[in-house]
Amino acid sequence: MASGNPYAAELAAAKKAVTLAAKLCQTVQQDIMHSGVQAKADKSPVTVADYGSQILVGFSLKMDVSSGPFSLVAEEALDELRKDGAEEILEDITDLVNETIFDDGSYNISFTKEGILSAIDDGKSEGGPSGRHWVLDPIDGTKGFLRGDQYAIALALLDEGKVVLGVLACPNLPLSSINNINGNSSGDKVGALFSATIGCGAQVESLDGSPPQKISVCSIDNPVNASFFESYESAHSMHDLTRSIAEKLGVQAPPVRIDSQAKYGALARGDGAIYLRFPHKGYREKIWDHAGGSIVVTEAGGIVTDAAGKDLDFSKGRFLDLDTGIIATNKELMPSLLKAVQEAIKETNQAASLL
Repeated sequence: MASGNPYAAELAAAKKAVTLAAKLCQTVQQDIMHSGVQAKADKSPVTVADYGSQILVGFSLKMDVSSGPFSLVAEEALDELRKDGAEEILEDITDLVNETIFDDGSYNISFTKEGILSAIDDGKSEGGPSGRHWVLDPIDGTKGFLRGDQYAIALALLDEGKVVLGVLACPNLPLSSINNINGNSSGDKVGALFSATIGCGAQVESLDGSPPQKISVCSIDNPVNASFFESYESAHSMHDLTRSIAEKLGVQAPPVRIDSQAKYGALARGDGAIYLRFPHKGYREKIWDHAGGSIVVTEAGGIVTDAAGKDLDFSKGRFLDLDTGIIATNKELMPSLLKAVQEAIKETNQAASLL
């Protein structure tokens, strides 16, 4: 236990794991950008990166966190690699994972294809309210990854159903702040690693190892001065609803649209004041899409709830069953934000019932 943090060993292991996975993801993204591959033409590069990232995180955690049984709730399953014609992708994953481990030098091991399949199978845990479970999104923000924009390797630890630790590796996020709508900052160092442990605050450091700096959400108390984050893709969140909420609050600034849980990291260090996510009807949120990011925000002094103002419950398995959407902001803005959210949802529902 270091500095009063009961999860110090797990935090160190989590940072190491996502940093290793980020190296693999950066290699693949650079190849995609150089080759001009896009999502519609060929999804295999992001498939290779997704699986490779998951394998490296799970492997690194198993090597470095020895206490108790290992449980990983992760996005990728073996289904894709069981399909006809998947042999080449499996070979690419194996080669890339082994090259990343070799180049990093932290471990002296080489995976076989069978070992790769076994490692992917490690991620099939269902989580739940008892015991410890790691929760991973190996590449959060797939479309951003393919565009060469923002994505995150998002990892959290559940202990008895509660998120107690989270890390977000954001290879393309400026280290200091986002200062324009595109999420780029000219001349700024790029590659941010956010981390938080329950009761110990939140921090950011560079992916290549600068000293951690404590972070906190912004102190804005007037929504007119606030800016808000939302999903880059309109397919991922109802932009019309968030526009209505912003109008009710009197928000002047245009929305900052970024892929992935990088939004949570940016919110936690005060780059913006509000995060809104309202998936389209029928979509069920997965715990790996919010576990890591939500604790980074709450430990930075923010609040993350569903649209009814209830805390997110990560103890029910692989899905978050919640009211309508997810909102995050500071303590000063939350009452007025919650009121605007509920009014906008009510109006949207009334309009839909008239159609």
